[in-house]
Amino acid sequence: MAQSSDNTHDPASQRARLEPKPSPDRPHRQSDPQRARAFAVEVARLLSDDKCEEVVVLDVQGLSTVTDLLVIATGTSGRQMASAVQHVEDLGERMGFAAFGKSADDASDWILCDFVDVVVHVFEPNVRAHYDLEMMWGDARNVDWSRTGKTRP
Repeated sequence: MAQSSDNTHDPASQRARLEPKPSPDRPHRQSDPQRARAFAVEVARLLSDDKCEEVVVLDVQGLSTVTDLLVIATGTSGRQMASAVQHVEDLGERMGFAAFGKSADDASDWILCDFVDVVVHVFEPNVRAHYDLEMMWGDARNVDWSRTGKTRP
């Protein structure tokens, strides 16, 4: 049986097709890696506080040509997702990470907010399962964002 040269199920091939190409308009490395990591951790905590589910932070430094960290979360409704992303943008302003761009699909099933060093994805559950970014970035390191000590009310 001849092997197919179709790489559609290969995570590296999927990343190459889906990842935006670096552009001269898009700055890279706005801050030092520790500040970006601290921001991503705070974003994850905020999304969890805003009732998003299955929040993960992936360190894609060295794997992605456009960002260093991905924060991925599942929302419960379009309104909740939009509100959570607005809170993330507000947090970015307070922490010195202005959003470079934001996009949402027409159905509000996927909202992306780009802070250059950190890219935040908030998905509706079925859309998250379809794109499966965790599998696509399977070789990325998970970043622990859990709180130690007191939890926030």
